[in-house]
Amino acid sequence: MREIAKPLEGEYAPYALMYIKLLPGDGMVLQHLHDNFIAVKELIYSLPGKMLYHRYAEGKWSIKEVLVHIVDDERIFGYRALCYARGEQMGLPGFDQDAYAALSQADERSLDNIFEEYEAVRMSTIALFNGLPEDSLSRMGKGSGSFAGASVRALAYHLAGHELHHINLIKERYLAG
Repeated sequence: MREIAKPLEGEYAPYALMYIKLLPGDGMVLQHLHDNFIAVKELIYSLPGKMLYHRYAEGKWSIKEVLVHIVDDERIFGYRALCYARGEQMGLPGFDQDAYAALSQADERSLDNIFEEYEAVRMSTIALFNGLPEDSLSRMGKGSGSFAGASVRALAYHLAGHELHHINLIKERYLAG
């Protein structure tokens, strides 16, 4: 898989630093996306079935909802990366993650069904970034509303760090105690 340099400050919105800093600067973000999918799948399938519906606090998402949120976010940020790589000049909208989660009906889906989609989206993401022209990776795009925009390569790191962030939360808040 190709190497993609870690984005520089100014290539992403300030909030995205919390995701980007979770990754090393070795350029292997696509390999990380591949390997971490396998690790996430192993972790989640090792849990008792009832744990997938657990919410660590009132109003928080279940583990299944977290997984579908990761997939939704990856689809949206992958689309943004494609748009920016192709020179889109229109500001792309943000999205309401809580509304998406509420309407996902993730708890009604089988874990196999969720991971079938997760894997398809992940392989699509990796293929997208593997096939982009080198000069497109530093191309900036703009957002609108709450989404400020980013460089194409920053979106690759956002995706990988966002997933890590949520898996760390699952380990710390859902599985601890």
